[in-house]
Amino acid sequence: MSRPIAIFFGFGPWKAFVPRWFPDRDCRVTSRKLWLMLLKAWPFRLLFYRNVEVYVWGFKYPPFLKRLCRRLGIPFFHVEDGFVRSISLGAHKAPPASLIVDSRTMHYDAGNPSDLELTLQTYDFTKDKALMERADKCMRMLLDLRVSKYNLGKRIDLDSVLGPRTRRRVLVIGQVETDAAIAFGCDRPVTNNELVRLAAKENPDAQIVYKPHPELLHGTRVGMSNPADVADLCVILKEDIAPADVLEGVDQVYTITSLMGFEALLRGIPVTCLGLPFYAGWGATTERQGSCRRTRRLSPREIFAAAYLRHSRYFDPQTGEPAHFEVVINRLVENLSAARSGRMPSSAYDW
Repeated sequence: MSRPIAIFFGFGPWKAFVPRWFPDRDCRVTSRKLWLMLLKAWPFRLLFYRNVEVYVWGFKYPPFLKRLCRRLGIPFFHVEDGFVRSISLGAHKAPPASLIVDSRTMHYDAGNPSDLELTLQTYDFTKDKALMERADKCMRMLLDLRVSKYNLGKRIDLDSVLGPRTRRRVLVIGQVETDAAIAFGCDRPVTNNELVRLAAKENPDAQIVYKPHPELLHGTRVGMSNPADVADLCVILKEDIAPADVLEGVDQVYTITSLMGFEALLRGIPVTCLGLPFYAGWGATTERQGSCRRTRRLSPREIFAAAYLRHSRYFDPQTGEPAHFEVVINRLVENLSAARSGRMPSSAYDW
């Protein structure tokens, strides 16, 4: 039997990697520009294919495409960066070392149930001892090797920047405010400065530490709010410091929907979410936005098992071939060590 034909919309920057990521599919990558897509008669050419599937990057596709696929009975999948991504940034064209593929919606869409959310709501983690044992080992590995989603931040002792800790420290994690994770993860528009003000108001005796998003610090994206407007309320970290080093120097975390909030949970740090990321609403966080769909109480290790192990696909940073979580973590650490010692050109370690 011939391989299914897979049509990819919105994957422009990763066109060369798509066949590696989906080796069991006959891959056809289209432009993410709507006018060019229509000029080449996409997506109407889907009518002439048999055994076809459609994959879209996040929500970068014409609104009618999903409806058309449903009407035609064509399988439709959302794809996005996974939770362990790369050394460098996506804006630097570093391909992701993991992907999330979801048949319903993206994991950061708080308004609709994703495949991941349904797993979190229904899966019997207590009966899957092998999964939970592996989750424990992988969590320990992630923490011991200090791996995050992005891994280009500087290794530094937070006390060397802030001075000795004499009172509680509350970390505010900044995000790219125009990102889909906020647009789809919040029930109203939210800014980083609003989050800083909330943290300062609710923790008047604490030192508020604001970590802007790496893409803003590296100048690859532009923020909506100016950190200078809240400089009187917080200490602003002006360098991109490794997430593990920042988290290990604070007592509490405030975030909108950032994955770094979940990385804080894995370290036992209390987290307050202004929006509703995939890890919120299960009793592990304090959140300002509820969900009537999320009725279970889950531990961070159960959320990790579902998100990082059951719903993530991993790829070897050296070859781009499918791999296990454990292989990818070790590769990223090896590449990061080599990059910091100057033993690898940037083109070789952009993962």
